[in-house]
Amino acid sequence: MKALVYLGPEKLAFGDADYPIHKNGDVIIKVNSVGICGSDMHAYLGHDERRPAPLILGHEVAGTVVGGDKDGQRVTINPLVTCGNCPACTSGRDNLCPDRQIISMPPREGGFAEFVAIPASNIVHVPDDFQLEKASLAEPIACGWHAARLAQRAVIKDLSEVRALVIGGGAIGVGVALSLSCFGVSDVTILEPNVGRRQYLLQTTQIPVIDPDDLDDKNQIDLVIDAVGYAQTREVASRAVNPGGVIMHIGLGAAEGGLDIRRMTLQEITFIGTYTYTAADFISTSQAMFQGKLGSLDWIETRPLSEGAKAFADIRQGAVPASKIVLKP
Repeated sequence: MKALVYLGPEKLAFGDADYPIHKNGDVIIKVNSVGICGSDMHAYLGHDERRPAPLILGHEVAGTVVGGDKDGQRVTINPLVTCGNCPACTSGRDNLCPDRQIISMPPREGGFAEFVAIPASNIVHVPDDFQLEKASLAEPIACGWHAARLAQRAVIKDLSEVRALVIGGGAIGVGVALSLSCFGVSDVTILEPNVGRRQYLLQTTQIPVIDPDDLDDKNQIDLVIDAVGYAQTREVASRAVNPGGVIMHIGLGAAEGGLDIRRMTLQEITFIGTYTYTAADFISTSQAMFQGKLGSLDWIETRPLSEGAKAFADIRQGAVPASKIVLKP
């Protein structure tokens, strides 16, 4: 089969690769669409020791089942493979399973390929009238859905009264904003410094998007979601949140700096780290997408998988206005 293979920092090659090895309980998916995630970019830049070269990256996948009793079924993939037996899994927090695996990380190859293997329990059926390009967004949006669900438990106000600020207009940030709206938050704003992306989101979503310079320290934000995760964005979150408010941290840009611990302590600000999603979150997200509850999902750009190296380079240069590039094998 053909695949886009990571060979080292800022090196990707499109060429022949081995057909995926599948275990008992796995199904083979013929990949139709696969999104480029921020974690794929981290690996591409050589910043993720968990993803050593050579490796097929990519975990935001939608496609068609090949073989077996589900042959031909259109599906989107939950890429997190968990044990199902540990305390985390049995308590419904399977995203925290200590033995979890994810496609695009050894020992499981990823979806930047013509085919990928995944347990049958990790697939969600996609209706015939729903585009597979958009179905591949289930994974990044599920991260936002999970964050919104955790925020619902943490804020002290009814969600209809909450003012929310999402830092970052990438797919994770947009997914959080759409999920919060679906959960009943009527006042959601995205903070996005890139002019091209800001204009793009204003055209393709119904979400207000502002420049960081337009953020007023008196905006009285009850809930801030940092969907970027750098020291600078944590500084913004620390300043913007109300006393007694909540900061949700979902970005994985860099590990250190930015939080105003003194202010968080003196003003009883809650900080919550949020990682991926549960299997139940993934299913709920998919169903909300299929039912049109998360908007038209038109904030994507599609490119051939064979041009994936150029897509990564363009993202690296900040030259992509769309929140998500979806590659097509």
